[in-house]
Amino acid sequence: MPQLRLALAQVNACVGDLAGNTELVVEWSRKAVEAGAHLAVFPEMVLTGYPVEDLALRVSFAEASREALAGLATRLDEAGCGELVAFVGYLDRDERGMRNAAAVLHRGEVVARQHKHHLPNYGVFDERRYFTPGDALDVVRVHGVEVGMVICEDLWQDGGPVAALGEAGVDLVVSPNASPYERKKDDARLPLVARRAVEAGAPLAYVNLVGGQDELVFDGDTMVVGADGGLITRAPQFVEHLVVLDLDLPGGAPRTEGEHGGFAVHRRSLTHEPLPAYDPLPVPEPAEPLSDEAEVWHALVTGLRDYVHKNGFRSVVLGLSGGIDSAVVAALSVDALGPDNVYGVSMPSVYSSDHSKSDAYDLAQRTGCHYEEQPIADMVRVFVDQLGLTGLAEENVQARCRGVTLMGLSNQHGHLVLATGNKTELAVGYSTIYGDAVGGFAPIKDVLKTLVWDLARWRNAQAEKLGELPPIPENSITKPPSAELRPGQVDTDSLPDYELLDSVLDDYVEGDKGYRDLIAMGFSHELVDKVLRMVDKAEYKRRQYPPGTKITFKAFGRDRRLPITSGWREG
Repeated sequence: MPQLRLALAQVNACVGDLAGNTELVVEWSRKAVEAGAHLAVFPEMVLTGYPVEDLALRVSFAEASREALAGLATRLDEAGCGELVAFVGYLDRDERGMRNAAAVLHRGEVVARQHKHHLPNYGVFDERRYFTPGDALDVVRVHGVEVGMVICEDLWQDGGPVAALGEAGVDLVVSPNASPYERKKDDARLPLVARRAVEAGAPLAYVNLVGGQDELVFDGDTMVVGADGGLITRAPQFVEHLVVLDLDLPGGAPRTEGEHGGFAVHRRSLTHEPLPAYDPLPVPEPAEPLSDEAEVWHALVTGLRDYVHKNGFRSVVLGLSGGIDSAVVAALSVDALGPDNVYGVSMPSVYSSDHSKSDAYDLAQRTGCHYEEQPIADMVRVFVDQLGLTGLAEENVQARCRGVTLMGLSNQHGHLVLATGNKTELAVGYSTIYGDAVGGFAPIKDVLKTLVWDLARWRNAQAEKLGELPPIPENSITKPPSAELRPGQVDTDSLPDYELLDSVLDDYVEGDKGYRDLIAMGFSHELVDKVLRMVDKAEYKRRQYPPGTKITFKAFGRDRRLPITSGWREG
């Protein structure tokens, strides 16, 4: 049976950084060669980063991508990686248009190119806007092993390219991916990859990007599944990682070219004869799956860290109110960036309670982040007196004074301002535009309020397991949430109980349920009327909110795109 040592490079690319991504591929190719690998697979569009969005429409960028690919082939040969067969994703361009493509690099040359066939156009994906689909499959022979490839969405299609490869005959299928994270998505991947391996009649190696790109975060979850659908190994999530695996492959099955399942199958032999027999490495143990809270926490940390670093910031600043949202954002920031790069600011007004100030200070002591107090009472008084503000206008000017304070500190010291609002608040418009909504990034923008509490409890429990001080004060978790913009105010004065509110929001926002659906599910008419009215009226606020890491199936912004001006109302 032919043997092959496979290396799957789960790496963190940056959109548009062709030089940096080239170095990334060279670095991890060296690691693959040092591990004795014969074939290395990198993620979808690793050379350009993903998604490139409207950069794909620029001829200059596409040409630079092609040039970078040719240069990478040369670099790999010069770096002693010429004998390695490397599958590398990139942006291509030909007479038919722009292409989401992957190339095979060997001995200093680009020896094969394949274009993605199925272009997703749902959720965060707009690939039909940018790319022309491919219609061919290139199978390469590596040390006697026939290797076929499918790119990301091609893997999700029943009877698609994988079935065509199975019909044509291959020993191994590799699949470069840039598959964004959302909760519980990793649970769906393994059954999918298993089905496709059985369909192909060959082992399937799935490799995925890792890292943050604007609102998206990629979790890796690279894996290899046998021809029988059984899991062989799986990489950890949210870290760069090289999976190195020896495979004994059958070889000798019928090999055909020509038309299969609507695809033109071409073959190219790179190294024809099988390798002499060698002792295989131990099979890497599959990584332990993360719990739901752990997965979400790592996704939020990864998204925040990469947004800060890839955009050239070194530090962040945020308001510390003593409440649960700012406490969780601060703890995420410290985990992502280290305490020396996190600046917390308490901004008490005349309505701020003593426990809010003490809880904010306690949080800073627990996490080790920088802390300062900037009272806003005098600033608020100037606005209130000069403009004659009362009621809601007086409440909101407090939030806006805090926003101005944070932006001033940002401008002065170069910090990135973090908005601390959660998805529940954003859904119902429970935030002050140009106030607590200011900032460059919103780490928990896609986290419902009830999940914020769950994450806080989980993070504290993890600290206790490690013998560390829990980062989030217990009082911030247990006390009734309040904006503290007037005496005795609590959130439930104007909002339903959060457990109930989040249940409605989950069905209305995530599930796209209508008014009648929600009533049929058992929610009261009064509750549904109130929540849907608040959600629909707040669309203009959501459009002006900072970007934040997507963790759900339908995040505000990239996924849920509704008109601001609309006469439609559910009911």
